[in-house]
Amino acid sequence: MQAVCRRLGNQYTKQSSAPISCFKSIYLLPDQCYGAENPRFASSLATKGVGHLVRKGTGGRSSVRVPLIYNIQRFSLAKMGSQVLVPFRGSEDCHRHLKLMGDLGQIVPMKYNPRDENSIKAVMAKANVVINLIGREYETRNFSFEEVNHHMAEQLALIAKEHGGIMRYIQVSCLGASPSSPSRMLRAKAAGEEAVLRELPEATIVRPAAMIGTEDRVLNPWAHFAKKYSFLPLIGGGSTKIQPVYVVDVASAIVAALKDDGSSMGKVFELGPEIYTLHQLAELMYDMIREWPHYVKVPFPIARAIATPREVLLNKVPFPMPTPTIFNLDQIEALSTDTLVSENALKFEDLGIVPCKLKGYPVEYLIQYRKGGPQYGSTVSEKVTPQSWS
Repeated sequence: MQAVCRRLGNQYTKQSSAPISCFKSIYLLPDQCYGAENPRFASSLATKGVGHLVRKGTGGRSSVRVPLIYNIQRFSLAKMGSQVLVPFRGSEDCHRHLKLMGDLGQIVPMKYNPRDENSIKAVMAKANVVINLIGREYETRNFSFEEVNHHMAEQLALIAKEHGGIMRYIQVSCLGASPSSPSRMLRAKAAGEEAVLRELPEATIVRPAAMIGTEDRVLNPWAHFAKKYSFLPLIGGGSTKIQPVYVVDVASAIVAALKDDGSSMGKVFELGPEIYTLHQLAELMYDMIREWPHYVKVPFPIARAIATPREVLLNKVPFPMPTPTIFNLDQIEALSTDTLVSENALKFEDLGIVPCKLKGYPVEYLIQYRKGGPQYGSTVSEKVTPQSWS
């Protein structure tokens, strides 16, 4: 039967001036399965006000827009019909999971050296959008706060300026970035923002709060520590106020800034929805992993004393120091003050985004830490307090 169909197909193809139509008539497939009429293969990118920056493409290998994303983690523009260039400096395995976010040839990893100007120019050559996500919340022997968060951002902005074809530049900074911050990282972030705006005044600055998601560095380390040691240290007693944000909302805000009519260019957006204290956020984590909360309140002087030896020995020993998780000296300094969105700052609403509430789906990934599997323990609504047992 298949052989007969192939012969009939060849016959109709030779005789017809519309071979695709003949092919469809043989196999009786609906018209909407072909081309960009199907929403699956069509670009969802709006073309409002930005001209050829966001030209329509059917996605995959028919993509036309080429954003360059430094330090990509779980951020995807593939469904918009964009080809995404992903510079990386690690092993060949560190980026392979990102290829699943797009069609064949749509996610393009490119090895580069952040200290080599020619390497950066090579990966930026075919891009027309740059999204800089480079950042690090702790120092290593090879990279300092100032180099990663300030000088690399300044270098990328300078190269993008010389490029001439970069139409949008988005610098992802950090909520609380200020020259007067007690944190060295936040001071370096502020210097990076200033350097980017000096080279590219039309750049968009995005300041997300601490991001929560599958691979986050807030709730994951907390849950791991709580499972391993059966308690969680609360720096400063857990009274510091922060505004954690779901990472998908941050990605949506960046995409919204790219798709607008240029109104976000040259502006700074601070992204942080609900206000939590560290203690309230820890309660949310314990509710999700279904464990009884056990805390040890650690005053700031004691927390600094615990975290200081790593920073002192960092450049004095001939081997790498362990990566800090909870007792990170610079993060302890940052937690000494509340990190909140400024009163008059541009927020999610100015980008047309309604952020998710943190309680619920955004923290469901923590079920992996339940000791008896995802269905282990009581739900929050069924929770029984120890006092009711007596």
